[in-house]
Amino acid sequence: MARTIQRYPDRTRMNHWIVAMLFVCAALSGLAFFHPALFFFSALFGGGPWTRILHPFFGLLMVLGFVFLFFQVWHENLWKPHDTEWLRHAGDLMKGDEDKLPAVGKYNAGQKLVFWVFGVSLLLLLVTGFIFWRPWFVDFFPITLRRIAVVVHAVSAVVLILSVIVHVYAAIWVKGSIRAMTRGTVSERWAHKHHALWYRETRGEK
Repeated sequence: MARTIQRYPDRTRMNHWIVAMLFVCAALSGLAFFHPALFFFSALFGGGPWTRILHPFFGLLMVLGFVFLFFQVWHENLWKPHDTEWLRHAGDLMKGDEDKLPAVGKYNAGQKLVFWVFGVSLLLLLVTGFIFWRPWFVDFFPITLRRIAVVVHAVSAVVLILSVIVHVYAAIWVKGSIRAMTRGTVSERWAHKHHALWYRETRGEK
């Protein structure tokens, strides 16, 4: 039987799935108002009025959940010299030639970029969402600012949704990654192949 290494503790995995579920709710309820062709999503939340009421609360809870997740993993997502080298060889990864990639820590450059895109997108969504959140805060801001906020909110939402799609696709593409967020462990072989520096750290090597 293959030996395993813990990649995520229970609290991190629970946090991740809570944020993921809230993202689905926030994304679908938001898309219902993004374009008339997508309004049918509102049926999932009890119709248009309820969707409008629930959407900002889904978003707020999602951001709060991500804040807890952020403070658990941000230090492992800081940029390192080998991350720049990894990006230079990203084309080799797309070709399936992973052997040309430099050894990386717990997260590679692609994962780090997605993490920080998540963070910036959610911050913009939070700030702009408050600016036109009816009826609580909208009257505190001039209409020009509210119009700008709506555009920035929509763009940030699209960027976040696309980033999540990339995130999910990468997790499926790299076999063994999903296990890390469902069981919390990965095989030593997986760790050595995809995150060699992190693997050495878990073994107490320099």
